Parts: sequence; C-alpha cells; structure tokens
Amino acid sequence: MTAMTPTRTEPDLSFLLDHTSHVLRTRMSAALAEIGLTARMHCVLVHALEEERTQAQLAEIGDMDKTTMVVTVDALEKAGLAERRPSAQDRRARIIVVSDAGARAAAQSQQIVDRVHEEALTALPEREWKALLDGLKRLVDVHLASPAETSRPARRPRQ
Repeated sequence: MTAMTPTRTEPDLSFLLDHTSHVLRTRMSAALAEIGLTARMHCVLVHALEEERTQAQLAEIGDMDKTTMVVTVDALEKAGLAERRPSAQDRRARIIVVSDAGARAAAQSQQIVDRVHEEALTALPEREWKALLDGLKRLVDVHLASPAETSRPARRPRQ
C-alpha cells in the first residue's frame, strides 16, 4: 500500500526561513572572516560597547551557551579586542570591556554586517524588501514573539 503525499497548499515557510537564514549566516561568516572575526565575536563586541554587560548577559543576547561564550571571549582577549574584568556590582560576575582596537573592529564589522544585509535585501525591489522586513518585524513582535511550550523543543530559545 502506497501512502498518498499530502497536497501542499502553501509554500513551506519553515524551509524558506531556514534556508535564507542559513545562506545569510554563511555569507556573513565569510565576510567577517576577512577581518578575522566571527559573527559571535562581532555580537559580543557590539553589545559590550552599548553598555556594561556581564559575560552571562552577552551570552544570552548572542544565544550562546556558556562554553561557546568562553571560547569567544578567549579569542577576543587573545586578539587584544576585549578583556574580562570583575563587575563593580557583583564581584563574582565578569564584565567584558572592549579595547580601543576592539571598538575599531566592531565599527568595521558592523559595516560588513550592514553590507551583507543590504546585498541580500536589495536583490528585491525596494517595495518588496521593505514589505518583507515590516512583515518579519510584526511576526517577531506579535505572533512569533515566543516559542510554543513543548516537552521537546527544536532548539534552545533565543533571548
């Protein structure tokens, strides 16, 4: 007995979002690698420059587990772009302080990130990429703001 394949009535939104996200991440990785950074290093530098943040806070923002965060900050320290310092509020916590060289690298990497995003979006006519961004923002802010409760999550939730 042969099972009948269900007829798809809508495009596979999960595939479309996963595929475009994957390709965008690979392009971002390649572009940032040209200046010796990873997307995680960029994320830590930019968010550490915004305000004083602990290593744990930055890991949450960057959707990194503790081990990945430690490896990322170790690489930033080795490159002279950032350093760990004790927090003034909680001596057990470590804040990430960006060096002058790290601030310059963050500015350069932000230009790269913006360029990669622009290249992706401008492949569409302006009205379409604006509509795409508006729609995605609304989904993230409302309907897809938080994951469904399940005993078997697909992956760790982004904070």
